[in-house]
Order: sequence, then C-alpha cells, then structure tokens
Amino acid sequence: MAGNSFGKLFNLTTYGESHGPALGGVIDGCPSGIKLDLEAIQNELNRRKPGQSAIVTQRKEPDTVKFHSGIFEGVTTGTSIGFVIENTNQKSHDYSHIKDSYRPSHADYTYDKKYGIRDYRGGGRSSARETACRVVAGAIAKQMLANIEFTAYVSGVGAMKLDKPYNELDLTKVESNIVRCPDQDMAAKMEGYIKEVRGKGDTVGGIVSCVIKNVPAGLGEPVFDKLHAELGKAMLSINAVKGFEYGSGFEGSTMYGSDHNDKFNNDGSTKTNFSGGIQGGISNGMDIYFSVAFKPVATLIQKYETIDKEGNTVEMQGKGRHDPCVVPRAVPIVEAMAALVIADFFLINKMYH
Repeated sequence: MAGNSFGKLFNLTTYGESHGPALGGVIDGCPSGIKLDLEAIQNELNRRKPGQSAIVTQRKEPDTVKFHSGIFEGVTTGTSIGFVIENTNQKSHDYSHIKDSYRPSHADYTYDKKYGIRDYRGGGRSSARETACRVVAGAIAKQMLANIEFTAYVSGVGAMKLDKPYNELDLTKVESNIVRCPDQDMAAKMEGYIKEVRGKGDTVGGIVSCVIKNVPAGLGEPVFDKLHAELGKAMLSINAVKGFEYGSGFEGSTMYGSDHNDKFNNDGSTKTNFSGGIQGGISNGMDIYFSVAFKPVATLIQKYETIDKEGNTVEMQGKGRHDPCVVPRAVPIVEAMAALVIADFFLINKMYH
C-alpha cells in the first residue's frame, strides 16, 4: 500500500489500523542535537485523543507514545525515530454489522474495489485514528522549529462562523473550552449545537483555521513544490477534509487587484496580507494563515439505506463510538501537518540554498 509517507527531508512513515494492536511511525531526517520535551509531545496527543470531552467520541484511549529509537537521554541522535501508540480500547464487535455492507461516504467501497479486501473494524487503515502518528511527528517538528508559532482553532461549526479575522482574536483562549474556539460566546453556542446534533443521532462539519507566525522569508520551491501547494496537500490528506484556502482565499476572487495587492513597507514587510504570507509559492516573512473545511462525520447513529457487496439494498444503523463533529479534535492535527511542511522546507532551504 503506497502513500504511507509524507515529506522529503523531514519524512514521516506511519503504520497501523484503528482496531489493530497499535499505531506507529518512523521519522527520518530529524537533525541531531534537539533536546526534546517528551511531556509536551504527550500533551499534543492528549489534545487529539478520544474521550476528552462530552462532544467527542467516547472511546477511551490513553494514546501514550513510546519511543523505540532515535532519542538518547532526551536528545535526538539524527537516526530514525521509531515510536508506537498502543490501542487498548477496541470494540471490534461494534463493526460486525458492516462486514458485508458499505457505509455511505466512507472508504469501505473504495478500499474493497482497490484492494479486494478491507479491515472493516473501525475503518482499518482509513480511520482517522491514524492521525495520532502525525501529531507525534508534528510535535517533534514544532520543537525543531522552536521560534515558529503554530496556532490552530475552530472558526466554524455548521453554519456558525467567526466573523473576526485571526488578528482580532485572543488566540491564547483556544484551549480554554472544549470546542477550541477562541471566542467564548461563540464557543458556548457551538458546544450547545454539537450536543443538539448528537442527540439527533446526526453529525455536523466545521472549519479549522490556522496561523503560523515567525516563518522566515524564503521557504518554498518553484514550480510544483510551492509552499501553499504543500500545505494544501498536507491538509487535504487529513481524514474528512473537503477544502483548503489560504490568504484571501475564495473571497479574494471578488476583489479588485488595486485593493488586493499587498503594498510594501520599506523593510520588505507588507501593509496588508491578502497573500497569506506566501508569494510565488515562497514565504515572504508575514503571517501564514489558512482555513481547512471538514465534512460531517459519515457514521450516523440512525437508520439509513445502503448496499451490500452484492449490490442489494440493506438497512443499516451506525454503532460504536463516533465524533458528532471532528473539528475540536482536528485542531492539533492541523497544527501538526503544518509543522511537518515547514520543517521539511526549512531543511530543504538549509541544504540547497
């Protein structure tokens, strides 16, 4: 199965299934001599793990990471960093009802057609549980890039969206509520709405926005490996993501060029930042900001019609423990993938330029 690795120089390869014995990964290319805060890495996993609040899946997993190589006395050695996260709370019987049927908008049908076999327990390799490995690697990348700040937050749930730009929000408040929305009033409304949707056995989508500060100018490669293209790929590789926009995004298409152009200050910074910190695919030193759209979780705890392997119409009802809305737990995943992209370009820039 190809497609299990991400990054050129700072490279992550992951393995494991939702209901297998464990998830794990190997990080290649991490420089030696980085003193790691292992508690901070675990804290990032705690932000992503299931069962952390009343509005996420109630699967109880400690998601404790164990490092097997590449770290000696808390410092990276420059060799491959191997790690494992054991699964401890699988309930595979919750998925026996889908053994021969396909859940709508899941990867069941496509995996079966591609491989001729599928692990139906929690979606197997297609499960978002795989993203725990990304969070570990992203946490290490963050520590490698100590001067760069990565802050993601929930900016939308369903039709509810924050109207304020990120620089008018107090981003220190992101972790102050279980929705991870920095606006306390909006967070309370979003929490109530997610609980309401869950009570109906339904799900809802949302938006995670991210800001990257202190990125030096010069990261990114022409023509195909543009910085924003790699960020887009990174975000679109996350389960349930349906859209990515950076800078002025789609709204920029409605503006005049005379209004959209970012005029220069004498020091090379710009008076506005509609470019989102990236011009010509290369960082310009301004804040990089983007938004990621997540679809509603496909598993519904209500009855619906679907088809089985023979094409027969069957009735199904979702079972198991599922998120009514993924965006609160997706916040650390978005940060992690952003960190992997910046770490990779940082090393590429150091090597070739």
